[in-house]
Amino acid sequence: MAAHYLDFERPIGELETKIEELSKLSDSAGPGGIDAEIESLRKRVVAMRKDTYAHLDAWQKTQIARHPQRPHFVDYVAGLIDEFVELRGDRKFGDDQAMMGGLGRFRGQAVVVIGQEKGHDTTTRIKHNFGAARPEGYRKAVRLMDLAEQFGLPVLSFVDTGGAYPGLVSEERGVAEAIARGTERCLTLTTPMVCAITGEGMSGGAMGIAAANKVLILEHSIYSVITPEGCASILLRDGAKAEGAAKAMKITAQDLIGFKIVDRIIPEPVGGAHADPAATIQSVGDAVEEELKQLLKLKPAELKAQRAARFLAIGR
Repeated sequence: MAAHYLDFERPIGELETKIEELSKLSDSAGPGGIDAEIESLRKRVVAMRKDTYAHLDAWQKTQIARHPQRPHFVDYVAGLIDEFVELRGDRKFGDDQAMMGGLGRFRGQAVVVIGQEKGHDTTTRIKHNFGAARPEGYRKAVRLMDLAEQFGLPVLSFVDTGGAYPGLVSEERGVAEAIARGTERCLTLTTPMVCAITGEGMSGGAMGIAAANKVLILEHSIYSVITPEGCASILLRDGAKAEGAAKAMKITAQDLIGFKIVDRIIPEPVGGAHADPAATIQSVGDAVEEELKQLLKLKPAELKAQRAARFLAIGR
């Protein structure tokens, strides 16, 4: 897949293009001719990337959180979950492919896994509705959490959505009630639940599967009650002011850990999760495993009490 450079990454992209051109020239000219120049440019790219990613603002982090080459739910399942069996349908209306889930083994532990899937190309993005779940998606999530409780299985959720689908069909089928039921079911679970925000966690569409015992977030992910564009449109009456809204909303992982809205920041490779998806998936797996091991020591009543106390403490 061709590299996709964000606006602030363009100087890096230009250098990497130059390196590629020089490498082709070196192959045809023979070794040794311009190797030193290529090596110098590579070092410069590494230094530029480190410097750029050490000084990101909230809008730049928003762009990274939405990067199309960032690992998605299906990638985390492939990298972390063995013997995965997808379960479909809400047993009320139909199957929503923006919200996926099923049974599997996470490093030897049987679990229920739930998450939003955005898709990686035009065909899969349409299939998964760009990660914007309809009501039946949240009802499917509730059904899977019911199953987890019935068999005493921990729940792992992976959040990556710009919000629930806001169209007429969603409203007709009760999207607000479905999200509320999802949030309620998270809070009432008697089994451990760990949530990882892997991209953008926006609005109730994220919260419907994120009210967990432990909420983890990748270093350049974002989490908020509304998208920066939505905030700018409603409060500033101008959607074009999204960049300013993002900076004012305190949506970055670093802001959220200070407010105790999230419990842990998972470091990303230099250049973001999309620069090294395999390393990112491994890091997320390690963090989830650590948190899950601690939660498995708690009794059902203690898990519910810990979860309730965690969310009631926000804002106090």
